[in-house]
Amino acid sequence: MNLPVESSRTDSSPSHFSSPPVIQIYCDGASRGNPGPAAIGGILLEGEEILAEISERIGSTTNNVAEYRSLIACLEKAVELKRKKMNIFMDSELVVKQVRGEYKVKKEHLKAYHAQVKVLLEGLVWTIGHVRREENARADALANRALDRSN
Repeated sequence: MNLPVESSRTDSSPSHFSSPPVIQIYCDGASRGNPGPAAIGGILLEGEEILAEISERIGSTTNNVAEYRSLIACLEKAVELKRKKMNIFMDSELVVKQVRGEYKVKKEHLKAYHAQVKVLLEGLVWTIGHVRREENARADALANRALDRSN
């Protein structure tokens, strides 16, 4: 039985049916000393268009905490921008492998950050991959720019 389909849409061009594009997220944390003064950097891209940049000091902490906090800040920004599909790139192999579930989170002080990331990723379509530092240069520069700013 064929039922009539009602629609108020007058334009049936493909653009009305396409889903939002997959965005690219590059994030990095930096700490001068371990622990020491720390900052986060991130960039969210849709193609070549910069959707958002993050560059902020986060106080004194370890490099691994800074890496997690950069990922959290970028995910929060993606959610704020209503983006649901993303490819995430980081130069922290530890964080990437922990988020993928390939490594256990053994350090107590990282477990809450890892849990926060997992909550933020719920309902999103995502991949996360490790890149060399050179491939993450823009996020690294944003983190270091924040560290170089005086308080």
